[in-house]
Amino acid sequence: MSTTTSTRELLTLLGAVARKQYILLRRYPVNTVGGLLAIYVFFALIFFGGRAVAGPAFDDSLDSLIVGYFLVTMAFSAYQDLAGNVMTEAQWGTLEQLYMAPLGFGRVMAAKTVVNVAFSFLWGGATLVLMLVTTGRSLTVDLLTVVPIGVFALASVVGVGFVMAGLALLYKRVNSIFGLLQFGFIGLAAAPVEQAPLLKLLPLAQGSFMLQRAMTGGVRLWEFPMSDIAVLVAVGVGYAVVGYLVFSVLTRRARQRGVLGHY
Repeated sequence: MSTTTSTRELLTLLGAVARKQYILLRRYPVNTVGGLLAIYVFFALIFFGGRAVAGPAFDDSLDSLIVGYFLVTMAFSAYQDLAGNVMTEAQWGTLEQLYMAPLGFGRVMAAKTVVNVAFSFLWGGATLVLMLVTTGRSLTVDLLTVVPIGVFALASVVGVGFVMAGLALLYKRVNSIFGLLQFGFIGLAAAPVEQAPLLKLLPLAQGSFMLQRAMTGGVRLWEFPMSDIAVLVAVGVGYAVVGYLVFSVLTRRARQRGVLGHY
């Protein structure tokens, strides 16, 4: 297979996956709009409730709250789309068909991951606009800084999503753990990495720390210490690679047991 043909087929695959995601969002508009509305209403409750309880003092931490909620929204979306899509494919009985794809199962999952992260940014961006309009605040949104940091932060979440997807294929009902991890993302996004540097090795923690400085302090990507960037990249890539390897092992075991397409 030539490089040109391979690249064209990969782009076609990405386009097909993106089109499918868009069709699902458009086909169920109530669910799509309801999901965005639920995210916004939850933030509004925090915002107006915090102001009612803490008064003007609440505004001191408002910018950090907006940035943290922005990242957590994207993390929820990336995590749910990846693990949830795999479970849905298994329920629909179409997961086994992905193994017969000409480009291979690995490339199909890679394409799904790229599209899921892209759609996560759309969800996060829409939520960010609503939050800024509601609060009247302004933040520094330099795409050359926010996007790379966000991508590597979400890569660590993608790794966790791969593990949960593999566990779901093998053990089926893992909804309780699935939900608990979402609450864990909130804690990770608020992790005090400056006081406890080892927390930087956990998913989202380093990305949240850098995103806070970028959006509230105006720090550009090239102004961060190389050590911070190295940790961000290593953690993001490391979790994504390990998560996919675990997913591959669990998927292989599910195939050996003959339960890959069962749910």
